[in-house]
Amino acid sequence: MVPPARGRTSPEGRAAWQVWADAQAQSAFRQARACEETGDAGSARAWYERAHRLAPESVVVAFPLAMARLRDGDAGGAAHILRALTARFDFREAWVALAAALLMAGEDTAAIAAGQHALSRHAPPGDMGALFARLAALAGRPGWCGLSVSGRLFLGASAVTVLIDGRPVSGVADGMKLPVRWRRARQVVVLGGGVPLLGSPLEPAALQRIDGLVEAGPDGLSGWAWHPSDPDQAPALHIRDARGRMIRRLVAAEPAPEADSLLPLARPRRFAVAAADLPPGPLHVEGPDGSDLAGSPLAAHPVMSPGDEGAVCPPPAVPPCRAGLAIVIPVHGDRAGTLACLDSVRASVGDAVPVFVVDDATPDPALAAELDRRAQAGAIRLIRHARRLGFPRSANDGMRAAAGQDVVLLNSDTLVAGGWLAELADIAYGAAHIGTVTPLSNHASLFSWPGPDALPDDAPAPMPDLETVRRLMAAARAANGGQAVEVPTGHGFCLFIRHDCLAAAGPFRADLFAQGYGEENAFCRRVAEAGWRHVAATGVFVGHAGSASFGAAGPALLRRNLAILDRLYPGYGALVEAHAVVDPLFASRRRLALVCWQRGGAGWRHAVLLVTHDQGGGVEQVVRDRARMWRAQGTRPVLLRPTPDGCRLEDGAGDAWSAMPRFRLPEDWDLLLAVLRASGVERVEWHHGLGHEIDAPTLAAGLGVPYAVHVHDYVWLCPRVALVDASGRYCGGPEPEGCAACLRTGGSLLKGAGPVPVRLSAYRARSEAVLRGAGEVLVPSDDTAGRMQRAFPGLAIGVAALADDRVLAPPAARARVPGQRIRVAVPGAIGVEKGYRVLLAAAQDAAMRALDLEFIVVGHTPDDDALMATGRVFVTGPYEESDGAALLAAQQADLAFLPSIWPETWCFALGLAWRAGLRAVVFDLGAMAERVRRAGWGAVLPPDLPIHELNTFFLSYGQIGAVTARRQEKREIATVHPVDRLPAHHAAPCSTAPRRKAR
Repeated sequence: MVPPARGRTSPEGRAAWQVWADAQAQSAFRQARACEETGDAGSARAWYERAHRLAPESVVVAFPLAMARLRDGDAGGAAHILRALTARFDFREAWVALAAALLMAGEDTAAIAAGQHALSRHAPPGDMGALFARLAALAGRPGWCGLSVSGRLFLGASAVTVLIDGRPVSGVADGMKLPVRWRRARQVVVLGGGVPLLGSPLEPAALQRIDGLVEAGPDGLSGWAWHPSDPDQAPALHIRDARGRMIRRLVAAEPAPEADSLLPLARPRRFAVAAADLPPGPLHVEGPDGSDLAGSPLAAHPVMSPGDEGAVCPPPAVPPCRAGLAIVIPVHGDRAGTLACLDSVRASVGDAVPVFVVDDATPDPALAAELDRRAQAGAIRLIRHARRLGFPRSANDGMRAAAGQDVVLLNSDTLVAGGWLAELADIAYGAAHIGTVTPLSNHASLFSWPGPDALPDDAPAPMPDLETVRRLMAAARAANGGQAVEVPTGHGFCLFIRHDCLAAAGPFRADLFAQGYGEENAFCRRVAEAGWRHVAATGVFVGHAGSASFGAAGPALLRRNLAILDRLYPGYGALVEAHAVVDPLFASRRRLALVCWQRGGAGWRHAVLLVTHDQGGGVEQVVRDRARMWRAQGTRPVLLRPTPDGCRLEDGAGDAWSAMPRFRLPEDWDLLLAVLRASGVERVEWHHGLGHEIDAPTLAAGLGVPYAVHVHDYVWLCPRVALVDASGRYCGGPEPEGCAACLRTGGSLLKGAGPVPVRLSAYRARSEAVLRGAGEVLVPSDDTAGRMQRAFPGLAIGVAALADDRVLAPPAARARVPGQRIRVAVPGAIGVEKGYRVLLAAAQDAAMRALDLEFIVVGHTPDDDALMATGRVFVTGPYEESDGAALLAAQQADLAFLPSIWPETWCFALGLAWRAGLRAVVFDLGAMAERVRRAGWGAVLPPDLPIHELNTFFLSYGQIGAVTARRQEKREIATVHPVDRLPAHHAAPCSTAPRRKAR
């Protein structure tokens, strides 16, 4: 399977690459599971590492990889993954493994904290008593304790006292069942000699929580559920009517592997109840603690017509008099985020605006206590639910308490800054028909900034801290104060609802949307049908963490609720998509970006513009290095990168929240020049024009500054860029007649109509004009300079190496185990021009002749499957620049092979091989041959060397400089893949399928 391009091509191209990468990750995951079945732990880890590199966000891959690292003694690597997992998901196996990894790594304090969390919120696994005993001893505790969902007490101590919300329990013994009152308790304290055991206090709400979903269908109710705190316990569920009367008890026992839970190692169990066995009206499907399952409450036959709720009154003819203001904040968990939100609200609006906090049965006793304290101090007005009712009902309760006032419904994972509320109110009363107002945010779908202006490979916008929110709020007010843009719907993360609109429409549909997702969209469409309108207040910015409220069942709940929304309002999805295509918020987002850009440039007197493409690779590395150099010299580096409809600017001296203003060309050409002039650009560095519709002379002339050209490949003379013909072979740099023959097959940058020789001549003439108009033309190597001067005689060219190879340590002698295969590492993204076909042929020859030779690709290729099917190649998957050398060194290879078939202008992978301590074998082409000869750290071979001679050379060269070492029982670095045990990829056994796709 040949993958699409991976670079920043387009949203569609990036999506296609992601589909391919996901499929490869799933295949690697299956291989890992198959290796585990056969007891081949070393190979299993390598396959997990590959899956993780292809799908780094997949928690399903991450956890077994962490366990594989832990088994191999890589405690630090395991802890790194487990810390990230436990920050996102609260499941037992991860906390126990994290405690073990931290203990192994010598981080005793952190290990004790992880063990405390594991025991206080999860049933203890039966085989971990020794680990908990050791942690308890390190913590100075008299033992440890735990509790199962069934109420069974586990004790790693004797003579203990148990208190349920302060009331003692008699007859305490290991294995006893606690009195049923523990289920509604805030905490269970276990003491030994008056000292809390490790795990105490136990948290009943957390222990009993259920991950799952219930849905209504034509046949009744169905769904799945499981206990993340006690996966072996089949969940007991209760179905009650709206009055709390018991309708049915059931136990979900049958496995449901098709269920959609985000949690790793999920063990969901299905259940179903026929419609005939259920009464009409709202029903609650509850866990043992009385909390609703995601999707509950619901009805077996829900009302799906918006008209059944009664008519919505139309908006008034003129804006009404302003009402009072109230803020409603539903709360459930995330103590730190919730309290930060409340603090930011109080700091921004003072005491004049009432803040209604709806505590939706938080399982966190410390959070509940702090809310009580703030309520008693008069800082908030507290509404508390005895059990969790979900976001829509919490919002309704808060809005009901604020009846007659304008309401801002605010998520508890937001941060606000001064001026936000006044601007929302001003916009809300700016027109008679405005019903709701939503601000901009970092995480709010249609209302996100930069949102649609981001490129496919951009990192997701992080949650800004309060200082950043204040800065962005001030910039939004300066850029867009008083501006309103009509939108099809509001967003519930921060939704201003005018009092008359709320009175006209009534509350959210809590009967349909359960815990949340989509309830505010249904409200907005319902009132829109009566003439109310929804707008974005682009002069307000609110920070939003996002997706923190719905837990592991969130994706399933979202899918369910979107289906309900589409049934209620057919065409809603198309309406939102059409809005995104037109993108009426573009101008507002850009105004905000330009204000931030201007403020970010304060203090910089000089700037340089670096023009580059959007394909990553070596060009990107050079541009980033140049940006660091300019920044160190006191000059602001400004990057210009292409976008599908123009270009955007990036601040090479900025941080994660630096603005990236986007320009649509050609209509925004004058604006682009004005922004660059105002930024103090004094020179242009032209690194690559791929993807741009502008050229260096035009840009530099428009700015009135000189430009320099930095050559990274042969796009200046070869419309195929790398001097590789359509068959994938190095063309040798023929005369124009040979180039014209090559280009007639298409697939190049040569555009337009007319004879190929005429177009090629015009192409090179344009290149020559650009090069000769430059104040400086720089190339990385003497070889590149010679080739460019032959193509453009008389052109003045400077040579500036991209790195100093002399500072690297020479490769040292390597220990070899007698009888092991020669291992050849191949670093980088090995495309056709980088020698993919040479590598494939070498692997096939090694397999056919049964040579003691294997290859490790540290990176990726156009067709990993074909390589690995030979049984002589393993492909690690993509790596980050920062860990490339360490990953390459970890392969314990005998040499590196860089099989490029084109004359590279530099090649960072060669430096990577040397930093990893490997001698490098290259073909006698381009800068790599020049550098290897100069350094003496490798071998240069003829590019037409037959494959069998190439492999024979590897067998002998791999022995040179090696020292004999005894075979060790355990590899020191377990990321090495034993290629000799690699099964043919198309026939890999996989009798145990993974529970989840590797996503």
